[in-house]
Amino acid sequence: MTARKQLESTARAMVVRGKGILAADESTGTCTRRFEALGIESTEESRRAYREMLFTTPGIGDFITGVIMYDETIRQSTADGRPFVDVLNAAGIIPGIKVDMGAKPLPGASQETVTEGLDGLRERLQEYAGMGARFAKWRAVIRIAPGIPSRRCIEANGHALARYAALTQEAGLVPIVEPEVLRDGDHEIERCREATEDVLHTVFHQLRTQGCLLEGTILKPNMVTSGSDCRVQAGVEEVSALTLQTLRRCVPPALPGIAFLSGGQASEDATAHLNAMNSAGPLPWHLTYSFSRALQYPALEIWGGNLANVPAAQAAFAHRARMNGAAQLGRYAPDMEKEFAA
Repeated sequence: MTARKQLESTARAMVVRGKGILAADESTGTCTRRFEALGIESTEESRRAYREMLFTTPGIGDFITGVIMYDETIRQSTADGRPFVDVLNAAGIIPGIKVDMGAKPLPGASQETVTEGLDGLRERLQEYAGMGARFAKWRAVIRIAPGIPSRRCIEANGHALARYAALTQEAGLVPIVEPEVLRDGDHEIERCREATEDVLHTVFHQLRTQGCLLEGTILKPNMVTSGSDCRVQAGVEEVSALTLQTLRRCVPPALPGIAFLSGGQASEDATAHLNAMNSAGPLPWHLTYSFSRALQYPALEIWGGNLANVPAAQAAFAHRARMNGAAQLGRYAPDMEKEFAA
């Protein structure tokens, strides 16, 4: 199989119907904050045990196509010595890796950031490919506030995303391109739509400029929502309609799939929004999920660092994956949540 065909094949496998991608790539700092908020001590062993609980959930391959891991995680193994990469492969799940080095202050722009990590990326990608990763992820962070996002911030992050994507495809890995317009703020949904459209236009222009293969690329965008502090929150149908409008204006149909981030939405809200979009009729791309908190958080709360809670936590994780798998097919209904609770 040629390199191009391999990229296309992997990308299509990542967005098959009824399944999505688990984002388990929280940095040590992010994971520690989430643990400490629930009274869980964050150590390398506790983080390993938590990821093992997720990755060994029975039947999870029925709803998850791929897992994005952090550098620490891809190097870890289960308590009985099986590398996580092997555990995922055995479940029919594609291993992936986060490769950016985080958002840093954009010079001369105190409120905005640019994601770093291009230096040495070619060599790191080769190492991760040798460890079994088949796709990678890079996140850009765009903030909405008075006067921002600026054109400089959007261009800098779009260029970095495209450079990363080109290097990732050179290494034979599928790039997940994640330009996240944050929900933080009191802006109305129309402001989010404007910013998201501007960002996506720029990202796809840069991807073309860098010669990236769109058929071997996955987009991981935010949904178009009201700001988290907005007084009037847009409803499910408005979120669905404006998100689809934005995607149709910006995303070429050559792209095989779009895997939404949850962006801090409540678990059931993210699922309902995904379901509404997939119920809207034929679309040029597969719309699916690449959630972190919206998949994990109920399980994390139940687990609490206690080995005895693993079966209940795995059941909660499997339920959220099942609900989002149904939403990917446009078959989700709130009553399905009540059935699980009962």
